[in-house]
Amino acid sequence: MGQERMDLLYKKFCREEFDKNGVLCSFRPVVPENFNFAYDCVDYIADHEPGRRAMVWCDDKGHERTFTFDDMRRYSNRAANCLLAHGVKRGDMVMVILKRHYQFWFTILALHKIGAVIIPATNLLTKKDVVYRVNAAHVAAIVCTADGEVSQAVEDAEAEFLAPVRKFLVHGGREGWHDFDRELEDYPDTLERIPNKATDPMLLYFSSGTTGYPKMVIHDHTYAIAHIITARHWHNVVPDGLHLTVADTGWGKAVWGKLYGQWLCGAGVFVYDFNKFAPKDLLHKIQQYKITTFCAPPTIYRFFIKEGMEGYDLSSLTYATTAGEALNPEVYNRFYEYTGLRLMEGFGQTETVLSLANLVGSTPKPGSMGKPSPLYDIQVVDGDGVPVSTGDVGEIVIKAEGRTVGLMMEYYRDAEKTAEAWHDGYYHTGDTVWQDEDGYYWYVGRTDDVIKASGYRIGPFEIESVLMEHPAVLECAVTGAPDPIRGTVVKATIVLMKGYEGTPELTRELQDYVKHQTAPYKYPRIVEYVPELPKTISGKIRRVELRQAGKK
Repeated sequence: MGQERMDLLYKKFCREEFDKNGVLCSFRPVVPENFNFAYDCVDYIADHEPGRRAMVWCDDKGHERTFTFDDMRRYSNRAANCLLAHGVKRGDMVMVILKRHYQFWFTILALHKIGAVIIPATNLLTKKDVVYRVNAAHVAAIVCTADGEVSQAVEDAEAEFLAPVRKFLVHGGREGWHDFDRELEDYPDTLERIPNKATDPMLLYFSSGTTGYPKMVIHDHTYAIAHIITARHWHNVVPDGLHLTVADTGWGKAVWGKLYGQWLCGAGVFVYDFNKFAPKDLLHKIQQYKITTFCAPPTIYRFFIKEGMEGYDLSSLTYATTAGEALNPEVYNRFYEYTGLRLMEGFGQTETVLSLANLVGSTPKPGSMGKPSPLYDIQVVDGDGVPVSTGDVGEIVIKAEGRTVGLMMEYYRDAEKTAEAWHDGYYHTGDTVWQDEDGYYWYVGRTDDVIKASGYRIGPFEIESVLMEHPAVLECAVTGAPDPIRGTVVKATIVLMKGYEGTPELTRELQDYVKHQTAPYKYPRIVEYVPELPKTISGKIRRVELRQAGKK
């Protein structure tokens, strides 16, 4: 492959066919037995075109850095050598809490090269969250930011770890931690390839559900190849352009839009490392750095519209996509008026890659998630597994007999949950839709009540567990409620203990309590007090009834 064609690297790993309109209609992954994204994409490009731009990074303090693929190779090699020297080895679980710091990319590539499993995590974790994740996944090491309070949460949790954990700190030194930034300079920037198989575990995410604690979703190395569709055929990345996906590195959307598919297509990614989201700042960055392709949850677009987009030069944008929650047609129309760009919605899960989408070349219907990705055999079935008719609501299922590229290996260390989701030859997504006469899919909701608010997936169980610890709360149910700005917000419906009254003061107290006991974004923005909760005959809370009441 010629040096000038690194933008076509992805073609080594797939076979594609297109319909008469130029829309992707067939996609067959080509997976080398020893495929490793860090070696076979990043290092490969560095060998053939070392100066190709991989990333433009800036933060909200005025710092800026540009990294080539050769830079990424060298820094990831240093990081790998550092971690290896401290005993991190193939198969180890390593939790990485690095916000949008560029060190995240050094670290994830290093862990891929070592053959360790990365567990990206949000900096909003509390002590309780850290204890659960470390012990559930048998975490061997943590690479953490010194910014904010999360490193303290790790230290507070340490006494409850079931085994010793190596700790590395970015952006500062601290007793008991290895100084990651300083130590990188002590290690060589070359590394002999460490053998692995494409079917080895590579990446693990904790994914929230409505019952129990978050499940552990684990992917193998083939997951990276499946994201070619995400970048090339949904994001429509431009090889010499800059792609911006708005996502913290603790969330799955980051590797969807800031890593695998984009770099396999030879495109540069843009990273804005900020602490507090401000629409005007992000609009300014799009203008300043001439972002070419952009992806964000509908909430971000709503904030853009509210801010007023007419004051910014967004002419560099050639394509815009959205996912994470249902897209309101009004947002679609307003964004089109401002930019002339049609928002191309897509859908996927932590357990999958892009499953439904309005792919490049297709004509979107505002509010529809589009059509099935050619990577998967997707059907819509009723509760008995029978395909539903056009217009009827059913659950999205993916036909999958065993290992399937782009689909999780399993729920790690949880055979029961795996069997619940994956049986009779199908993976059950738990998301319900209906299909129109043209084959477009329209989102209805979760079968398991997970709340999608401002791009976050929030499990009601976690919030309910915290609220139940407060002395004023007898019973509670957490659901999503419609919001004109955020799309959906967290709502808590509460039955109080005797002696308590549902005053504004108590509401603020409960909200603050949740903020301090779990990640702040999970707190209920709406609190309603009721004498009793609607329940089934078996005593289960009927959240569906609460959600319907909230829409009236």
